[in-house]
Amino acid sequence: MIKKANINDVETIASLAILMWKQHTIQDLIDEFSNIISTGKAQFFLKYYKDIPIGFAQCQLRYDYVEGTKSQPVGYLEGIFIKKEYRNKGYAKELLSECEKWAQKQGCSEFASDCELSNLTGFNFHINMGFIETNRIICFTKQL
Repeated sequence: MIKKANINDVETIASLAILMWKQHTIQDLIDEFSNIISTGKAQFFLKYYKDIPIGFAQCQLRYDYVEGTKSQPVGYLEGIFIKKEYRNKGYAKELLSECEKWAQKQGCSEFASDCELSNLTGFNFHINMGFIETNRIICFTKQL
């Protein structure tokens, strides 16, 4: 089952998201996701196996330029995660499909995403889901 998440699901989403975004705290994610949901320009979906939450997807509308796109707004997959023991069963594809449908209902004609250069699993997922690679970048920073 896939559930369109709401503000009452923020703690469940954060408990899954922390498994992917380990550099955050649960409270950071709860605060961030609460804020994101309140804008109305984003949507989270939760995947359940029986009654167990096993994954989530976060999508939102981007109005700034999105690499490789020609329209605005663009639906954007901000994050997608399935617990390791439930992977390779098509659950992430189901979540992505819900995100794409949501974006279309918001008036989007394009959908985009990204992943780190080192994230081979994420790269393969995107290619297998029909995304086309548009660019690769390496970001730099230095202390002043």
